[in-house]
Amino acid sequence: MQNFPNLFDLTGRVAVITGGTGLLGLQHASAIAGAGGIPVLADIRQLPADVMRERFGPDAISLVGDITKSDEVSALLDVVLKKFGRVDILINNAANNPKVEGPSALEKSRFETFSLDQWHADLAVSLTGSFLCSQVFGAEMARRKGGVIVNLASDLAVIAPDQRIYRKGGVAPDQQPVKPVTYSVVKTAILGLTRYLATYWAEAGVRVNAISPGGVFNGQPDEFVARLSQLIPMGRMAHLNEYQGAILFLCSDASSYMTGSNLIIDGGRSCW
Repeated sequence: MQNFPNLFDLTGRVAVITGGTGLLGLQHASAIAGAGGIPVLADIRQLPADVMRERFGPDAISLVGDITKSDEVSALLDVVLKKFGRVDILINNAANNPKVEGPSALEKSRFETFSLDQWHADLAVSLTGSFLCSQVFGAEMARRKGGVIVNLASDLAVIAPDQRIYRKGGVAPDQQPVKPVTYSVVKTAILGLTRYLATYWAEAGVRVNAISPGGVFNGQPDEFVARLSQLIPMGRMAHLNEYQGAILFLCSDASSYMTGSNLIIDGGRSCW
Protein backbone atom coordinates (compact mmCIF):
# COMPACT_ATOMS: atom_id res chain seq x y z
CA MET A 1 0.00 0.00 0.00
CA GLN A 2 1.31 3.43 -0.93
CA ASN A 3 2.31 5.68 1.94
CA PHE A 4 -0.37 8.36 2.13
CA PRO A 5 1.97 11.37 2.46
CA ASN A 6 3.77 10.21 -0.69
CA LEU A 7 0.58 10.65 -2.69
CA PHE A 8 1.16 14.41 -2.64
CA ASP A 9 4.94 14.29 -3.07
CA LEU A 10 6.21 16.32 -6.04
CA THR A 11 9.93 15.98 -5.33
CA GLY A 12 11.94 16.87 -8.42
CA ARG A 13 8.94 17.53 -10.63
CA VAL A 14 9.15 20.66 -12.77
CA ALA A 15 5.98 22.77 -12.87
CA VAL A 16 5.54 25.63 -15.35
CA ILE A 17 3.02 28.19 -14.08
CA THR A 18 1.79 30.84 -16.52
CA GLY A 19 0.88 34.16 -14.97
CA GLY A 20 3.21 32.91 -12.27
CA THR A 21 4.01 36.27 -10.69
CA GLY A 22 0.35 37.19 -10.26
CA LEU A 23 -1.92 36.90 -7.25
CA LEU A 24 -2.78 33.21 -7.55
CA GLY A 25 0.30 32.23 -9.53
CA LEU A 26 2.50 32.82 -6.51
CA GLN A 27 0.16 30.71 -4.39
CA HIS A 28 0.34 27.86 -6.90
CA ALA A 29 4.14 28.12 -6.84
CA SER A 30 4.17 27.90 -3.03
CA ALA A 31 2.05 24.75 -3.17
CA ILE A 32 4.38 23.14 -5.71
CA ALA A 33 7.53 24.10 -3.80
CA GLY A 34 6.04 23.00 -0.48
CA ALA A 35 5.59 19.49 -1.89
CA GLY A 36 9.16 19.34 -3.16
CA GLY A 37 8.50 20.43 -6.75
CA ILE A 38 10.33 23.04 -8.79
CA PRO A 39 8.21 26.04 -9.82
CA VAL A 40 8.97 27.81 -13.08
CA LEU A 41 7.11 31.13 -13.17
CA ALA A 42 6.34 32.26 -16.71
CA ASP A 43 4.99 35.80 -16.98
CA ILE A 44 5.46 39.15 -18.66
CA ARG A 45 7.40 40.33 -15.62
CA GLN A 46 10.26 38.58 -13.86
CA LEU A 47 11.01 38.09 -10.18
CA PRO A 48 14.65 38.47 -9.10
CA ALA A 49 16.61 35.24 -8.65
CA ASP A 50 17.21 35.90 -4.95
CA VAL A 51 13.48 36.33 -4.34
CA MET A 52 12.77 33.08 -6.17
CA ARG A 53 15.35 31.19 -4.12
CA GLU A 54 14.06 32.60 -0.85
CA ARG A 55 10.40 31.93 -1.56
CA PHE A 56 10.47 28.73 -3.59
CA GLY A 57 13.84 27.03 -3.19
CA PRO A 58 17.23 27.01 -4.91
CA ASP A 59 16.08 25.60 -8.26
CA ALA A 60 12.98 27.74 -8.85
CA ILE A 61 13.22 30.19 -11.73
CA SER A 62 11.25 33.11 -13.13
CA LEU A 63 11.07 33.51 -16.92
CA VAL A 64 9.74 36.30 -19.11
CA GLY A 65 7.60 35.37 -22.08
CA ASP A 66 4.47 36.33 -23.99
CA ILE A 67 2.25 33.24 -24.04
CA THR A 68 0.15 34.66 -26.89
CA LYS A 69 3.12 34.13 -29.24
CA SER A 70 4.00 30.59 -30.25
CA ASP A 71 7.71 31.30 -30.76
CA GLU A 72 8.03 32.73 -27.24
CA VAL A 73 6.23 29.74 -25.73
CA SER A 74 8.58 27.41 -27.61
CA ALA A 75 11.52 29.45 -26.31
CA LEU A 76 10.23 29.00 -22.75
CA LEU A 77 10.17 25.24 -23.24
CA ASP A 78 13.72 25.31 -24.60
CA VAL A 79 14.95 27.11 -21.48
CA VAL A 80 13.15 24.68 -19.17
CA LEU A 81 14.49 21.61 -20.96
CA LYS A 82 18.02 23.02 -21.08
CA LYS A 83 18.01 23.70 -17.34
CA PHE A 84 16.00 20.76 -16.01
CA GLY A 85 15.81 18.26 -18.87
CA ARG A 86 12.10 17.72 -18.29
CA VAL A 87 8.71 19.28 -17.67
CA ASP A 88 6.14 17.43 -15.60
CA ILE A 89 3.36 19.92 -14.87
CA LEU A 90 1.76 22.85 -16.66
CA ILE A 91 -0.60 25.17 -14.80
CA ASN A 92 -2.44 27.43 -17.25
CA ASN A 93 -3.10 30.26 -14.84
CA ALA A 94 -2.55 33.43 -16.91
CA ALA A 95 -5.65 35.49 -17.65
CA ASN A 96 -6.98 38.95 -18.25
CA ASN A 97 -9.37 39.62 -15.39
CA PRO A 98 -10.94 43.03 -15.95
CA LYS A 99 -11.92 44.87 -12.80
CA VAL A 100 -15.48 46.13 -12.55
CA GLU A 101 -14.47 49.31 -10.79
CA GLY A 102 -13.01 52.73 -11.54
CA PRO A 103 -14.20 55.39 -13.99
CA SER A 104 -13.49 53.31 -17.10
CA ALA A 105 -15.61 50.36 -15.98
CA LEU A 106 -18.85 52.09 -16.92
CA GLU A 107 -17.85 52.61 -20.52
CA LYS A 108 -15.75 49.51 -21.14
CA SER A 109 -17.67 46.64 -19.58
CA ARG A 110 -21.18 46.87 -21.10
CA PHE A 111 -21.89 44.26 -23.76
CA GLU A 112 -23.41 46.76 -26.18
CA THR A 113 -20.23 48.85 -26.28
CA PHE A 114 -17.61 46.18 -25.54
CA SER A 115 -14.75 46.78 -27.96
CA LEU A 116 -13.48 44.22 -30.43
CA ASP A 117 -9.90 45.09 -29.44
CA GLN A 118 -10.63 44.18 -25.82
CA TRP A 119 -12.38 40.98 -26.93
CA HIS A 120 -9.29 39.93 -28.87
CA ALA A 121 -6.93 40.90 -26.03
CA ASP A 122 -8.85 38.94 -23.38
CA LEU A 123 -9.17 35.83 -25.54
CA ALA A 124 -5.51 36.03 -26.57
CA VAL A 125 -4.12 35.84 -23.04
CA SER A 126 -6.57 33.50 -21.40
CA LEU A 127 -7.61 31.14 -24.17
CA THR A 128 -5.00 31.35 -26.93
CA GLY A 129 -2.30 31.39 -24.27
CA SER A 130 -3.68 28.22 -22.70
CA PHE A 131 -3.93 26.61 -26.14
CA LEU A 132 -0.34 27.46 -27.09
CA CYS A 133 1.16 26.44 -23.76
CA SER A 134 -0.77 23.18 -23.78
CA GLN A 135 0.31 22.56 -27.36
CA VAL A 136 4.00 23.15 -26.65
CA PHE A 137 4.47 21.87 -23.11
CA GLY A 138 1.76 19.23 -23.37
CA ALA A 139 3.29 17.76 -26.51
CA GLU A 140 6.60 17.42 -24.70
CA MET A 141 4.92 15.63 -21.79
CA ALA A 142 3.07 13.38 -24.22
CA ARG A 143 6.37 12.55 -25.93
CA ARG A 144 7.74 11.49 -22.55
CA LYS A 145 4.54 9.52 -21.79
CA GLY A 146 3.49 11.37 -18.67
CA GLY A 147 2.53 14.68 -17.16
CA VAL A 148 -0.20 16.88 -15.77
CA ILE A 149 -1.99 19.97 -17.07
CA VAL A 150 -4.18 22.02 -14.74
CA ASN A 151 -6.33 24.73 -16.29
CA LEU A 152 -7.70 27.62 -14.27
CA ALA A 153 -11.37 28.12 -15.04
CA SER A 154 -13.79 29.91 -12.70
CA ASP A 155 -17.11 29.59 -10.94
CA LEU A 156 -18.27 31.81 -13.82
CA ALA A 157 -17.51 28.91 -16.14
CA VAL A 158 -20.45 27.03 -14.64
CA ILE A 159 -22.80 29.87 -13.64
CA ALA A 160 -23.56 33.30 -15.06
CA PRO A 161 -22.24 36.39 -13.30
CA ASP A 162 -24.77 38.05 -11.03
CA GLN A 163 -24.42 41.59 -12.32
CA ARG A 164 -26.32 42.99 -9.33
CA ILE A 165 -23.19 42.79 -7.16
CA TYR A 166 -21.47 45.41 -9.34
CA ARG A 167 -24.24 48.01 -9.30
CA LYS A 168 -23.48 51.62 -8.42
CA GLY A 169 -25.88 54.07 -6.83
CA GLY A 170 -27.16 56.93 -8.94
CA VAL A 171 -26.26 55.24 -12.24
CA ALA A 172 -28.84 54.55 -14.95
CA PRO A 173 -29.62 50.85 -15.53
CA ASP A 174 -28.14 50.86 -19.03
CA GLN A 175 -24.94 52.47 -17.73
CA GLN A 176 -24.21 50.14 -14.82
CA PRO A 177 -20.81 48.40 -14.80
CA VAL A 178 -20.91 44.65 -15.40
CA LYS A 179 -18.57 41.70 -15.46
CA PRO A 180 -17.40 41.72 -19.09
CA VAL A 181 -18.58 39.03 -21.49
CA THR A 182 -15.07 37.79 -22.25
CA TYR A 183 -14.48 36.47 -18.74
CA SER A 184 -17.40 34.06 -18.88
CA VAL A 185 -16.69 33.09 -22.48
CA VAL A 186 -13.01 32.37 -21.86
CA LYS A 187 -13.50 30.43 -18.65
CA THR A 188 -16.25 28.31 -20.19
CA ALA A 189 -14.01 27.59 -23.17
CA ILE A 190 -11.23 26.53 -20.80
CA LEU A 191 -13.47 23.67 -19.66
CA GLY A 192 -13.93 22.61 -23.28
CA LEU A 193 -10.17 22.68 -23.82
CA THR A 194 -9.72 20.60 -20.67
CA ARG A 195 -12.06 17.87 -21.81
CA TYR A 196 -10.61 17.83 -25.31
CA LEU A 197 -7.01 17.45 -24.15
CA ALA A 198 -7.93 14.91 -21.47
CA THR A 199 -9.20 12.50 -24.12
CA TYR A 200 -6.66 13.49 -26.77
CA TRP A 201 -3.62 12.67 -24.62
CA ALA A 202 -5.09 9.98 -22.37
CA GLU A 203 -3.07 7.19 -23.99
CA ALA A 204 0.09 9.29 -23.69
CA GLY A 205 -0.32 9.46 -19.92
CA VAL A 206 -1.03 13.19 -19.74
CA ARG A 207 -3.83 14.02 -17.30
CA VAL A 208 -5.73 17.27 -17.84
CA ASN A 209 -8.09 18.77 -15.28
CA ALA A 210 -9.49 22.17 -14.37
CA ILE A 211 -10.36 24.01 -11.20
CA SER A 212 -13.16 26.54 -10.99
CA PRO A 213 -12.35 28.86 -8.09
CA GLY A 214 -14.65 31.47 -6.64
CA GLY A 215 -13.65 35.03 -5.90
CA VAL A 216 -10.61 35.67 -3.71
CA PHE A 217 -10.71 38.43 -1.14
CA ASN A 218 -8.04 40.98 -2.01
CA GLY A 219 -9.14 44.25 -0.47
CA GLN A 220 -12.26 44.76 -2.57
CA PRO A 221 -14.77 47.42 -1.45
CA ASP A 222 -16.88 46.39 1.55
CA GLU A 223 -20.16 46.81 -0.34
CA PHE A 224 -19.03 44.45 -3.09
CA VAL A 225 -17.74 41.86 -0.61
CA ALA A 226 -21.02 41.93 1.30
CA ARG A 227 -23.11 41.50 -1.85
CA LEU A 228 -21.01 38.61 -3.12
CA SER A 229 -20.85 36.91 0.27
CA GLN A 230 -24.66 36.79 0.36
CA LEU A 231 -24.53 34.57 -2.74
CA ILE A 232 -22.17 32.07 -1.12
CA PRO A 233 -23.45 29.46 1.37
CA MET A 234 -20.21 29.73 3.37
CA GLY A 235 -20.87 33.46 3.64
CA ARG A 236 -17.46 34.73 2.54
CA MET A 237 -14.97 35.01 -0.29
CA ALA A 238 -11.99 32.65 -0.51
CA HIS A 239 -8.79 33.32 1.37
CA LEU A 240 -5.75 33.75 -0.85
CA ASN A 241 -4.23 30.36 0.03
CA GLU A 242 -7.39 28.24 -0.12
CA TYR A 243 -6.76 26.86 -3.60
CA GLN A 244 -3.33 25.46 -2.81
CA GLY A 245 -4.75 22.12 -1.69
CA ALA A 246 -6.63 21.70 -4.96
CA ILE A 247 -3.54 22.54 -7.00
CA LEU A 248 -1.45 20.06 -5.04
CA PHE A 249 -4.12 17.37 -5.39
CA LEU A 250 -4.44 17.75 -9.16
CA CYS A 251 -0.69 18.01 -9.78
CA SER A 252 0.20 14.98 -7.66
CA ASP A 253 -0.40 11.25 -7.76
CA ALA A 254 -3.26 11.77 -5.31
CA SER A 255 -5.44 12.41 -8.38
CA SER A 256 -3.87 9.68 -10.55
CA TYR A 257 -7.26 8.35 -11.74
CA MET A 258 -8.70 11.76 -12.51
CA THR A 259 -8.73 13.45 -15.91
CA GLY A 260 -11.15 15.62 -17.85
CA SER A 261 -12.74 16.87 -14.64
CA ASN A 262 -13.56 20.29 -13.27
CA LEU A 263 -13.04 20.77 -9.55
CA ILE A 264 -15.42 23.51 -8.36
CA ILE A 265 -14.23 25.34 -5.26
CA ASP A 266 -16.57 28.24 -4.68
CA GLY A 267 -17.82 28.07 -1.09
CA GLY A 268 -21.00 26.50 -2.43
CA ARG A 269 -22.02 29.43 -4.63
CA SER A 270 -22.91 27.28 -7.64
CA CYS A 271 -25.17 25.12 -5.47
CA TRP A 272 -27.70 27.94 -5.28
